[in-house]
Amino acid sequence: MESLYLATSLMMVDLPGPTLGAATCAHLERYRFGGVCLFRKNIQTPRQVRKLVADIRQVLGPEAWIAIDQEGGAVQRVLELVQAPAPMALGAIGDAKTAEAVGAAVGRTLISLGINWNFAPSVDVNTNPKNPVIGDRSFGSDPKKVARLALAWVRGLESAGVMATVKHFPGHGDTALDSHLDLPVVNKSLEELERTELYPFRKAVEAHISAIMSAHIRFPALDKQYPATLSEKILTRFLRQKLGFQGIIVTDALDMKAITQHYTVGEAAVKSLQAGADMILSLGQSGVQIAQATAIQQALEDGSLSEAQAKLSQLRLLEAAQRFPGLVQPYAPAQQKRDQALMERVALQSITPYRQPLRPKRSDRILVVSAGSAFEAGPYGETIAVKDLSRLLKTRFSKVGQFVYDPKKADEFISGLEKAASKADYLLVVSVGRGSLSPQEIGLLKHAFSLGRRAVHIALWNPYHILSLRKPAFVTYGFRAPTLKALVKVLGGAQARGRLPFKLR
Repeated sequence: MESLYLATSLMMVDLPGPTLGAATCAHLERYRFGGVCLFRKNIQTPRQVRKLVADIRQVLGPEAWIAIDQEGGAVQRVLELVQAPAPMALGAIGDAKTAEAVGAAVGRTLISLGINWNFAPSVDVNTNPKNPVIGDRSFGSDPKKVARLALAWVRGLESAGVMATVKHFPGHGDTALDSHLDLPVVNKSLEELERTELYPFRKAVEAHISAIMSAHIRFPALDKQYPATLSEKILTRFLRQKLGFQGIIVTDALDMKAITQHYTVGEAAVKSLQAGADMILSLGQSGVQIAQATAIQQALEDGSLSEAQAKLSQLRLLEAAQRFPGLVQPYAPAQQKRDQALMERVALQSITPYRQPLRPKRSDRILVVSAGSAFEAGPYGETIAVKDLSRLLKTRFSKVGQFVYDPKKADEFISGLEKAASKADYLLVVSVGRGSLSPQEIGLLKHAFSLGRRAVHIALWNPYHILSLRKPAFVTYGFRAPTLKALVKVLGGAQARGRLPFKLR
């Protein structure tokens, strides 16, 4: 059993729901995993999350890690407390003190629930406008700016007692594939990687960053065969030995198709630990977690995975848990109110004008044009509620209507758009979704600007949509409540002061 518990101490798992049912409790008791990663499916109210976290630690022990992805913007699982702007919104402001303050507020939110490990921030340098998975999760396209803002955010987060993780090593910013769905390849020379992708990670290592998450991406300049998560050349020889990283290496989720389409679940678990990872993110059904635990145990017993290496990983995790013990800290209402005001102020500062957009008049009949009143996208079902934007607009403008089209059949909605626009004075052409716009959708949205009405494009999630339309726009870098409020203020006359944190092509 000793080899099993050594194996499972290097595993972090997810849970099926917001409470520990009998079967889940028995599963955790049997395998004693090193920690649990929470997702939106596990979260209902702050009180419920605190109880869930306490129950997990009751079973797994006080040093069990409770982790989450709370990056800000689209990628944040806790929505019931303070909602942070996306990293790219901070890039549009460009101020390190602001980034640190936001990181600290995120930390206060998480530690108030007993969560002590945040898989954030992303230090990916987003240089590919067609990147389907990073985009607004990056601080921008300048590696020096990304490093400066991200490390300030880290200082804030860790000052509140929550461990940070920079990701996705060696860099996910120049990919055109989503590693949730396929295995991306970045064909850059080592010199090119050093100039862009690797720069923020080098700076993070120099700053003694606590943890780094690996990417499910192949980098032939570093390893011609394996993706970074499974690469001993990348995780051990390069990250540990060449860069000198002493902290924790955690894998990205091993249930992503970049891994599962090419390796069995057990094989992926063992290979990632052999490569140098300290903890694997084992997500999915309990059967998958058991298969990975069994495979790691067998590798330890047959010597294909070094017991000494596994114990060193276990020690790294234990020492870090002592630095970040996860003791629940009260989140005073006055502090929460200050943090909420901070997020609203930051959201307002980040709204970015493009090509001198015109604002509506108070008396205008406004038509919101969008793909769906609720639009779901991203690997974990992040949902944009455009109807929430319309509702907020009605607090400032008296006449607000909505025209909804199906993005898969956008070209079939031209006549309907023309009819709806004929009864409007001003069009808010809202593009939603994380991915690129289809040619048909681009055609429909561009057509809105040819109908003789004053119009503005709102890039509500993916800021690179402005490159598809090339029309006057406001860029928001996200769709959470503070950002929608800020957008309505800007449409009502407030100054838009953000600057695009990426180069236009």
